[in-house]
Amino acid sequence: MTPGPRNLITDVAGLLVGNARDDELRSGVTVLTSAQRFTAAVHVMGGAPGTRETDLLAPDRLVQQVDALVLAGGSAFGLDAASGVMDVLAAAGRGYAVGPACVPIVPAAILFDLLNGGDKRWTVNPYRALGLAALAAAAPGFALGSQGAGTGATTATLKGGLGSASALTDAGNMVGALVAVNAVGSATVGHGPHFWAAPWEVGSEFGGLGPARTYPSRAPTKLDPRPGMATTIAIVATDAALTQAQATRMAIAAHDGIARALVPAHTLADGDLVFAVATGARPLQDDLGDQIALGHAAAVTLSRAIARAVFLATPAPGDPAPVWQTLQDRT
Repeated sequence: MTPGPRNLITDVAGLLVGNARDDELRSGVTVLTSAQRFTAAVHVMGGAPGTRETDLLAPDRLVQQVDALVLAGGSAFGLDAASGVMDVLAAAGRGYAVGPACVPIVPAAILFDLLNGGDKRWTVNPYRALGLAALAAAAPGFALGSQGAGTGATTATLKGGLGSASALTDAGNMVGALVAVNAVGSATVGHGPHFWAAPWEVGSEFGGLGPARTYPSRAPTKLDPRPGMATTIAIVATDAALTQAQATRMAIAAHDGIARALVPAHTLADGDLVFAVATGARPLQDDLGDQIALGHAAAVTLSRAIARAVFLATPAPGDPAPVWQTLQDRT
């Protein structure tokens, strides 16, 4: 698959992404939005999700489109980031109209980063302000690695982060992925540098090492040697015209990308979740075939985004885990 020009989810035309982080807090927020409302769906496969307004994304609900999506650190505290986003959108007249009232629809998902060494002794929840800042920064270009919702993320062996990637399907649809990687499991094989996602790598976007030569019978996790909470939260997007039901199927298929890139995945201690976004710019040409291709592209692109998140993480004083870039043996 050929990546888009940025190799970011914003290769799906019209989408914007903004990051905000607090280095003392060691956490942050990422917001995806657009000038136009977009179809959104969600699917959860982890055992410990933290969400806001995801029930309304079911295909049988009244609301079919949303104004923004929020990924945040901070466990349940991070859900307040959506309040900051809602305030700005409401002031701009954005939202679901009910008579004279207008309510911005901003579903959110969070990851647990409260034990990563940052200063969490706040008196006022900081995530509303981080949500405001992330929305204000929304643009076609944005940074990856230790940014936004991935600022304080970790995996079993290495620092996690924020990742993104894109791909063009044979039918001409653009597909992108955005992910904050904070998994119980590991993105690399054992304690080495080789990524589980290596078969899907395009060029050298996460090091170009190829697959590992050997594979361990047991994968490291955050539960060994000490307990640690987790969650990988993601958004996959396309320019295809999808119903909410069709977008839900794309979200379900995209979870294969998590399982290919993180081992183990979808554990009871993870809250693994995938939002799916469809901007509707390109009608489907082959209803069944295009949907299957979109699901496959979403899974592959999400795998690549996960590896890029870990590959691009940068060190900070007091990190609870090393970064991939500092591994000594990369062969």
